[in-house]
Amino acid sequence: QVQLVESGGGSVQAGGSLRLSCVASTTYSTYCMGWFRQPPGREREAVALIDSGGRTRPADSVKGRFTISQDNAKNTLHLQMNSLKPEDTAIYYCAARTWVGSCLDFSRRYDYWGQGTQVTVSS
Repeated sequence: QVQLVESGGGSVQAGGSLRLSCVASTTYSTYCMGWFRQPPGREREAVALIDSGGRTRPADSVKGRFTISQDNAKNTLHLQMNSLKPEDTAIYYCAARTWVGSCLDFSRRYDYWGQGTQVTVSS
């Protein structure tokens, strides 16, 4: 089992930036990783996915503003969030799944989840 711990959330004004981090209990080499979020009163949605080779797929809503990356040496996943908007307000979750097929497939079920970190963007 993989344990995931997120950090870096907080409150910022619109247009600001935050950098989220997710530390895993094991190497990412055999897992697909992703960031998800759940806005208030809405269902959880994918934000960005990454495969072991560093290829990424952001959601349309964050494309050009958010960047997902990983530091394999430190077993750490990052989400750099720029040009934040109030609609980005949500609890952000780091997630992992055993690699099967493409890691950049938004339809796949994820097995392991972090506790979440709150991101609040004020206007």
